[in-house]
Amino acid sequence: MFVRSYLRASTDDQDAQRARQQLERFAGEHDRVIASAYIENASGAHPDRPELLRLLADARPGDVMLLESIDRLTRLPETEWRALKAAIDAKGLRLVALDLPTSHQGMQDTAGDEFTSRMLAAVNGMMIEMMAAIARKDYEQRRERQAQGIAKAKADGLYRGRPVDKDLHCRVRELLDAGLGIRAAARHAQCSTTTVLKIRDSMTPPSEA
Repeated sequence: MFVRSYLRASTDDQDAQRARQQLERFAGEHDRVIASAYIENASGAHPDRPELLRLLADARPGDVMLLESIDRLTRLPETEWRALKAAIDAKGLRLVALDLPTSHQGMQDTAGDEFTSRMLAAVNGMMIEMMAAIARKDYEQRRERQAQGIAKAKADGLYRGRPVDKDLHCRVRELLDAGLGIRAAARHAQCSTTTVLKIRDSMTPPSEA
């Protein structure tokens, strides 16, 4: 059994590694070691997250995906959550979240009372579905409140939008111009791959002679 931790923060100015020590301590308490950590700054409302996709590609049946909470994995609409959950199940991954005690059995090798094990798995499955639905609802409510706040600020003539980090943009452009790939540029610039992609897409292509 390999334990693969997944850590996510929504924006570049948040620390995606914030819970890393907590996850490592939890694994140690269950006599496990985290084999790989997958860390990214990306919205949980988007399914095409590079590190999440890499984790799914690396995973083998029986591996554990260790999370701080289910909302670190998903804030997806129901249809996209179903697709992600199907991909996780197809890989034979066990979802374990620190704030979901019913999932903690996934840190143990399957053995003993089959009836009890299946009952706990069923209860855990229902709890994961409930937490996923709550995470999506919370996301939608926060987006609605944000939109209302922006609309009011615009009406009052106070909204200016998020300022562009010119130094970061310049650094990423230099790295890309030097021939670095998306992940390498993100690592050197200490930002997300999503940010690098946005900056790359905003770069003006050279004019033809």
